[in-house]
Amino acid sequence: QVQLVESGGGLVQAGGSLRLSCATSKSIFSIADMAWYRQAPGKQRELVARITSGGTTNSADSVKGRFTISRDNAKNTVYLQMNSLKPEDTAVYYCYARILFSTREYWGQGTQVTVSS
Repeated sequence: QVQLVESGGGLVQAGGSLRLSCATSKSIFSIADMAWYRQAPGKQRELVARITSGGTTNSADSVKGRFTISRDNAKNTVYLQMNSLKPEDTAVYYCYARILFSTREYWGQGTQVTVSS
């Protein structure tokens, strides 16, 4: 059973920062592109940021310049550093892994991020 274990969500005031973490097994992490998605109440799940196994990143326009995705291959962990948070960033954030050269994909359980104004 593949597990993506997320942590780091919480309640923060607008302008504050949070760092989300997502850990998985080495057998998965080393051969997967990783990403963070989010889903706000009443809205569709959307891509926040993605990082390939080689370290190439891209992010949604709404978070560019504020959020940074990174991965620590030694710890099999992907991070999402979120700065200058806004109330509209409030959502459940999900970690996602897609195995290279396959259709296998996995989701974390989600972690709540709430930004108060």
